[in-house]
Order: sequence, then structure tokens, then C-alpha cells
Amino acid sequence: MTERLPRVALLVLAGGLVFHNLAMALLYGAGVRGTALDVVAGWKELLLAVALIAAFLASRSVSLPLWADRFALAYAVLVVAYWLLPQSWLGGEATARGELYALRHHLLPVGAYLLGRMLVLDRAWWRRITVVVLGAASVVALWGLVDVYLVPLQTWRDSGAPDWFKNQLGLGYKCLGGLPENWIYNTGEETNPIRRVVSTFLSPLASAYLLVVVLLLIWAGRPRRFTVGVGAIAYLGLLWTHTRAAMIALTLGLVVLAAIKRRWQPAAFGVASLVVSVAVVAAFPTIGPSTSYTASEITCLRANAAEARESQEDAALTGGDSSTRSHLRNLRDGVRTVFEHPQGYGLGNAGVTASRTGVAIKAGESTYTEAGVDTGLLGMFVLIAWFVALVAALWRRSAWLAASMTAIAFIGIQTDVIGVHWIAVVVFALAGSALRSPPADDAR
Repeated sequence: MTERLPRVALLVLAGGLVFHNLAMALLYGAGVRGTALDVVAGWKELLLAVALIAAFLASRSVSLPLWADRFALAYAVLVVAYWLLPQSWLGGEATARGELYALRHHLLPVGAYLLGRMLVLDRAWWRRITVVVLGAASVVALWGLVDVYLVPLQTWRDSGAPDWFKNQLGLGYKCLGGLPENWIYNTGEETNPIRRVVSTFLSPLASAYLLVVVLLLIWAGRPRRFTVGVGAIAYLGLLWTHTRAAMIALTLGLVVLAAIKRRWQPAAFGVASLVVSVAVVAAFPTIGPSTSYTASEITCLRANAAEARESQEDAALTGGDSSTRSHLRNLRDGVRTVFEHPQGYGLGNAGVTASRTGVAIKAGESTYTEAGVDTGLLGMFVLIAWFVALVAALWRRSAWLAASMTAIAFIGIQTDVIGVHWIAVVVFALAGSALRSPPADDAR
């Protein structure tokens, strides 16, 4: 039983985490709120912990001889150390709740990776996981595309999602009826906002990142009618998330696949994909699913635009590359903060965690600058070293996961990629397992 439980848990996490955000929003709308919903939302951490214990009892010994293992453990030690250090010593302002949120955030991928390192998956288990992952991508892409074309945005405004974001997660979004502003692509015209695929993740970013991983899985394996069909649906879903970093990451991952497998086709497809992505991004205001703002939303957006003009920033209703400039500005500011305060501020002072707990955000968006703020310059470098060592270790064991980790590491430059639970748990667990038992159809 202890040998089978971790494998079953991994399958449940691979399929269940796709529906987590949607389920939490629906439960909030149904009246399950506050502590009760926090307990329900903890199912993933509980299942991962149980799987870790069962895997350890089944293996009875843990061998971690790789540099990727050492960096993972070193990062975990630094995270725990910074959690124990008083915030007053470091200049941080995080609350106790914020520190716990950040502790979970940083340790989740490490715990998943260690689970994978204790799992030996034979051909049958890899096949089961592949089916679940492909099924998850199909659901995400199809649900998302149906949603943006057939489900009015007003349905989401009237659902439990806005209050779940605001009251349960502490993320107060202003100008889209309480929904995240990135659900919409601003074309620069008040009468022509375009919806982006958010799917069951309730996020275009999380949806895009999963689809990148699955598209790389499909390219790494042998082409079959079923996988080609899933790939086509997943690719269309990715384009309609309008997430440019993910589109570039897919090309980067395909180039890595080509290098590992010594085949030109993945690289050629990567270049072609980049060309298609540029064309779709340019045409998106015309071909994307149009929606409309409410009168109060337009008032809010105009107020934001006026404030932005006063501070000589990009206007809120401006299209073009304002999003790209914002990401670059946040990255630049985050890097400066980390290097000016190399000892770090302690857990809970960066990103969504700081926003949720009402403290000043020292750095946001980038996985690396957030790690630097929470665990110091050393923690940031250890995290980067872990990613590099993990890609190097996977290079000869799993082309798919080496390419996926490369794509994830790239995405992490501009966004908190490990904040996406499906990535932090499923991909890191599979990467750890591939170092013990590579997927048969994927090995070099």
C-alpha cells in the first residue's frame, strides 16, 4: 500500500490541480468560506505530505547524490532558516500568516521534487501519468476556448470568483468587476476589449504554462493520432491565452528538444511557432473573442489612465507593449532591490504573498527576485543553480522534462512560475522521478 499510494497521489495531483482554482471559486460562491475553505484548499499540501511519508517508508532510505539534489536541499534549508529569523533583523514587515504562505510557496516544488526522487515509475505508471497530463491539457484548452466564446463575461462577474479573489485570497482587483485584469487584453479601444483563455485555472498565465509543458511532451514522444489531436487543441488554447512569454518559452523548449534528440524538426517547428505567435498576437484584436466593459469599469480604467499620465507611466487603456515594459520595469526594480539589500528581508515580503497580507511588496512577478527578497541574494543564486543543475541532470534522462524545466526557468524571469501549483507539484515531481526512472518513450 505504501508503495502504490505515492504514485496514485501523483496521478490525483496531476489531474486534480487543474480544477483547484475553479473548485475553490465555486465553493466560495456556494457559501464555503474563510477557515473552512482554507482547510479544503489544503488538500494538495496534505496529499503531497502523505505521499512523501509513504514514499519514504516504502524506500526506507533516500539517496540524493546529484548536484540537483544538493541545491534543492540547500534551498530548502535557506527557506526554513529565513522563516526562523526575526523579521526585525532583516528589515522585513511580513506578518506571521505571510511567512507561512511564503514558506509553503518556496517549499512546495522542493517537496514535490523529493517525492519524485523517491519514486520509481515503470512503463505502465509513466503511461498512466502521460494519459492524465494529456487529458488535463485537453480539458484546459477546450474548456477555455468554449468559455471565452460561449460564456458571457458577466456570468463570471456574477459568480463567486470575484469575491473569492478579494475576500478569500486578499487580491482586490479593481477594474473588471473584481476579476483579474489580465483576463482581458486591452486593445486601446474602450469598445473592443478581447477575452483571453483562463480556463479552469482562472488565469491565462497558469493555463499557458501547462499547455507549454504538454506541447513539449507531445513533441518529445512518438507522434500518434491522439497526441497530434491533443497537440492541435493545446496549441490553439495557448495562442488564445495571449501569453507571449509562454509562446517564446515553447520555442526555447523545442530548440532544447532538438539539441537533445539531435533532430532538426522540433527546432523548425519552434521557429514556425514563433512566427505564428507573432501573427496571432498582432491579429488578436481582430480575431479574438470580443467582450465589453461596464460603465463603472470604464470609469475605473479612465481614472487609472489619468493617474498613469500624471506619473508619466503607460496609460491603463493603452495597448501595444505596455505590458512588456511593465514586466521589464518590475524585473529591473526587483534586481536592484535584491542587490541593494543582499541579506534579504525574510519570507513574505515579495509578490502575491505580500499583496495578500497587506505589506509593502519589495519585489514582484519574477521567481528569482522574489526568492532574493525572501531568502537573500544567496537564496536567489541557489534557486538558479538548482534549475541549471536539474536541466543538466535531465538532459540525458528525459528530453521532455529537460525542455520543460528550461521553459519554466525562462518563464520564471518575468513571473512567479512556481506559484502555479500544477507546475510546482506535478512538473517538479516528475522531474525528480525521471532522474531515477526515465520515461521509456522519451529517453534520449
